[in-house]
Amino acid sequence: MNGDGLLLRDVECYPSPHQVDVRVRAGAVSEIGPHLPPAEDEFVVRGDGGALLPGLADHHLHLAAMAAADGSVDLSGVPRAGLRTAFAGAVVGEDGWLRAVGYDEVVHGDLDRSALDAHAGRVPVRVQHRSGALWVVNSAGLERLGDHEGAERAADGRATGRLWRADAWLRGAIGGRRPSLRSVGARLSAYGVTHVADATPDAGAAELVADAVRRHELPQHVMVMAAACPPTSVPRLSVGPVKLVVADHSLPALDDLGAWIRGAHADGRPVAVHCVTRTALALTLAALDLVGGLEGDRVEHCAVADLAAAREVAARGVRVVTQPTLVALRGDDYWTRVEPEDRPDLWRYDGLLRAGVRVAPSSDAPYGNPDPWACLRAARERTTRSGRVLGPAERVAGEMVLRGMFSPLHDPGGPPRLIAPGAPADLVLLDRPLAEALLQPDAEHVRATFIGGRVEYGDLG
Repeated sequence: MNGDGLLLRDVECYPSPHQVDVRVRAGAVSEIGPHLPPAEDEFVVRGDGGALLPGLADHHLHLAAMAAADGSVDLSGVPRAGLRTAFAGAVVGEDGWLRAVGYDEVVHGDLDRSALDAHAGRVPVRVQHRSGALWVVNSAGLERLGDHEGAERAADGRATGRLWRADAWLRGAIGGRRPSLRSVGARLSAYGVTHVADATPDAGAAELVADAVRRHELPQHVMVMAAACPPTSVPRLSVGPVKLVVADHSLPALDDLGAWIRGAHADGRPVAVHCVTRTALALTLAALDLVGGLEGDRVEHCAVADLAAAREVAARGVRVVTQPTLVALRGDDYWTRVEPEDRPDLWRYDGLLRAGVRVAPSSDAPYGNPDPWACLRAARERTTRSGRVLGPAERVAGEMVLRGMFSPLHDPGGPPRLIAPGAPADLVLLDRPLAEALLQPDAEHVRATFIGGRVEYGDLG
């Protein structure tokens, strides 16, 4: 089944609750109606009343990091006392390094080169903070890497092994074979994800993603957000806004942030600005006022925003891409660590919608859960691991969250993509009607995923 000759029989075609047939030819929807007669060359799929949805979009994730995480030691569930055992049982990668993710300073203490030396010995080790913003390297690793101008240093000038926002430099310094993204693409297809926005800011990751799309390791439509992007002639690959990071540990000057935004706009590209604090959001809005906005400008995360700030975001036409599963995964940590006055304003969703902001959900995978059905549950329930409901007024109904997942990559939170004659056949077939699926959102309800009419997940034989 390559996109020619496909007839989906008796499906609930979103947004209608009524059953129809949907014909796909040459990778696009060609006809919708009741009791369509099958052509001789068509493969007929029995929908049995299951919902047929536009393919889901994840508006912010990190594809290369997802692939790398698959071969890493996950420290997120390991107590500090268990670090030595976790490292001892880990497998060194082909590049000669032991790679770990999920470092949390509250759980594991303040890791630096000396602490890693004690836990991991003489094998080169690099450990990523759970936020993705920090790497910690042991002494053996520092010897291999050499000096990095951005390396944190102690008062005596000695490198601590802590490297902030150094992904691109590390990738070049370590070298080695590029990871395959095939398993990442397959996992996303199984969830019903047909569109993704790669929010990694460095060019090396964008090149890796472009190559994976070219090789069909990633069957999804992919939008890259690095400032320096590969050519856009690759099918299913597009260039989106420029990702800018307003680093929490080192805020840029207003004029500097304004200059970065102005440069992106001069190239005809909006910006996607990483903001996880109240101060970072205020600085971003001030910079946009300084240089002027551009259609498509967006804020990533918007983790702390009072209702007045939400109205300011809406007044400027700035979109927000949020991550409901981070509430489910880390809501207790956020509650404990933030200032008490920030607690009512954590990870808003419905409040942003009420203020008039265009909002789209995303995963931030691998730092959040890539399962969009878990995202629906998290947005609807707002329940943390401990059972605390974080911001009950911020709950959003599952169908509204789905609408955000149906929105185009270049217009997060905008009007949803629809299933209509002439539209690309990027589709998800569920095993039940949508109303039933939304009662208990689960990836197990996904029967098949089609991208350009091609079956990328599901056994329909």
